Amino acid sequence: MRPKRIILIRHGNSEGNADRERYATIPDHALNLSPEGEQQALDAGQVIKQLLGDETVRVYLSPYTRTRQTYQQISQSIAANVDQALEDPRLREQDWGHMRATDQNEEITRERDNFSTFYYRIPDGESGADVYDRISTFLETMHRDFKEPDYPPNALIVTHGFAMRLFLMRWFHWTVEEFEKLRNPRNCQVVVIELQPDNHYKLVDNLRRRH
Repeated sequence: MRPKRIILIRHGNSEGNADRERYATIPDHALNLSPEGEQQALDAGQVIKQLLGDETVRVYLSPYTRTRQTYQQISQSIAANVDQALEDPRLREQDWGHMRATDQNEEITRERDNFSTFYYRIPDGESGADVYDRISTFLETMHRDFKEPDYPPNALIVTHGFAMRLFLMRWFHWTVEEFEKLRNPRNCQVVVIELQPDNHYKLVDNLRRRH
């Protein structure tokens, strides 16, 4: 059964978001939420609960520490709604390779922005195109899940900003140029896709775009 609603959320503010120097000493996957991020996730849980009401939800989440912690806070509001919560490494953030000094990461960011956020491959890491490919295989899994006769009416995806944008690109068949106009969603921004009477999905929320 196709869900009537797919909810995506970016993780809360992390140690790395709060202090870029942390990326030089802590692996990206191990960064914790900041206290601000924990509160953002708690608040987002209440927003998601309002969307769900009494309906059930299937949760998919990135295994990174900050996404797990985001879901832990969200689940305080929606635990009774969840039929399953599944970690999937394909929902992880773009791989930036090994730890680097802040100035090196800033230089890579400049190079990527000048070249193409979609095509540029991070040294020892991934390009946006690489992330697109693994998100595509995740969608195949998701669509197989949808065929379950008792699949919940809602799906929740707890992921990262870049991966979230590429999920939407893949889902709605946006072009590379359309993707590159998107700005990162805010920490714990909730984005909703709803099934319409014509059996197509519509993006309910407006995402920030570059002019």
